[in-house]
Amino acid sequence: MGAGVLACGGAAGTSASDAGGSRGSGDDTASASAEGATSVASSTSASASASASTSSGPTTGEPDDGTTPIPAEPQRDGDAQAGYHALLNNNYVSCGIPWTAYSQVFGAAPEALQLPGRDGKNATLPYDKTAIVTNSGVEVVTANCLQCHAGHINGQLVVGLGNSTADYTAAVGGTAALAGALLTDPDEKAELARFVARLAALEPYTQTRTIGVNPADNVAAVLFSHRDPKTFAWNDPPLLELPSPIVIPVDVPPWWWMKKKHAMFYVAAGRGDHARTMMAASTLCTDTVEEARAIDEYFPDIHAYVLGIAAPKYPFVIDAALAKTGEGIFNSTCARCHGTYGAGGSYPNLLVDVGVIGTDPVLAAGGTQFSDRYLQWFAESFYGELARLEPQDGYVAPPLDGVWASAPYFHNGAVPTVADVLASGARPKYWTRSFDSKDYDPAKLGWHYSALDHGQDGEPDAAERKKIYDTTLLGYGNGGHDFGDGLAAEQRLAVIEYLKTL
Repeated sequence: MGAGVLACGGAAGTSASDAGGSRGSGDDTASASAEGATSVASSTSASASASASTSSGPTTGEPDDGTTPIPAEPQRDGDAQAGYHALLNNNYVSCGIPWTAYSQVFGAAPEALQLPGRDGKNATLPYDKTAIVTNSGVEVVTANCLQCHAGHINGQLVVGLGNSTADYTAAVGGTAALAGALLTDPDEKAELARFVARLAALEPYTQTRTIGVNPADNVAAVLFSHRDPKTFAWNDPPLLELPSPIVIPVDVPPWWWMKKKHAMFYVAAGRGDHARTMMAASTLCTDTVEEARAIDEYFPDIHAYVLGIAAPKYPFVIDAALAKTGEGIFNSTCARCHGTYGAGGSYPNLLVDVGVIGTDPVLAAGGTQFSDRYLQWFAESFYGELARLEPQDGYVAPPLDGVWASAPYFHNGAVPTVADVLASGARPKYWTRSFDSKDYDPAKLGWHYSALDHGQDGEPDAAERKKIYDTTLLGYGNGGHDFGDGLAAEQRLAVIEYLKTL
């Protein structure tokens, strides 16, 4: 699942952001990807409540020079340690493949893919899978939040780093259905059928054109369409018009930005209680409001854990003198939108108008989960009691902590390196990469890639075609955020060196 209102657990709803930059020169626009190593956390906020709304008006006040500040809102307190345990063990995505079938095909995961702090069978499962017992008493293996919110960078698993290697280009429901041949128990067969039916409902609307981008915005829209907002009962046929089958790609941002962000999602749509919005990932299989309230009891703990995750340190050599020079350039040209770092640093939480940032406008145009009918569904539902969706016509300029690890960049993952972010003319129109987390380019700060002379339509090999990032496709554009073009080449190198320190 993915990165939109479907937040944790197979969808991504953590502080999303596109890229803003100071008007007139600048830095990177970060989205994020890859997967991650663990953290400990503690965090807080105050208690919260927020009225439901479907408004998409200004964030607050009038935009000044194309940017608008996003106000902070109170959040519920949580226990980070309890949140880590719940994240890896609890039943918040309550359908999946029955354990009877799963265990006949898969053994224990390699130790490098296991995480500490897991109970029972979960201790042997890969980090992104959880064994739970459904309401019908059937033990199943399902996805957890780390399917989208963990990945690898430089060979290391990092919890909280967005997954930029997931493949959502093909349907998987048929493969899941094959597990039925390994089952005899009618209750297990019924649970598998429920899971396969949900996948079948999603798949026509959630297949991306390239590996690495995420379809979460469409995931949320489809699930909302099939559910009664008051009862959460699943309905076939859908109650709302389904979204377009054209999937708008998003890149999964890193969780460690959440501690600084006042709104979730690239278009600053997630307002009010963030824990309530994050738990909307459970919409896949949570069929009653009572189930949702039980999940909500511990999601503030998961939110607290997320707020305590630290960005991974840059693992390669840094030229300290060059980085110091870059800090000055960054602070004079990029910090207005992306904030300052170190002792006394601050992050401004600015929304940047589409006309100013210039990055691909399709996501901000209000499609998928942010269409009016889905905003209304959210406002009328259990989620809308404390949270609300207020998408804006712009993108959030994200903080840049750990930006080195979060390639590719922009809200749609269209730019492979920071060097290309800072020099718009150097961005490849068509490019591909190895998807090997060790294939990192420390000079350009991002993934090694190969620029191609053709897009997806010119690639006859289907396996290679889905590896091509084609910026001519709808929603996949790599334009905009050209603030770095005004810097000299040596200044851009200095800024890149400084970003390694964040």
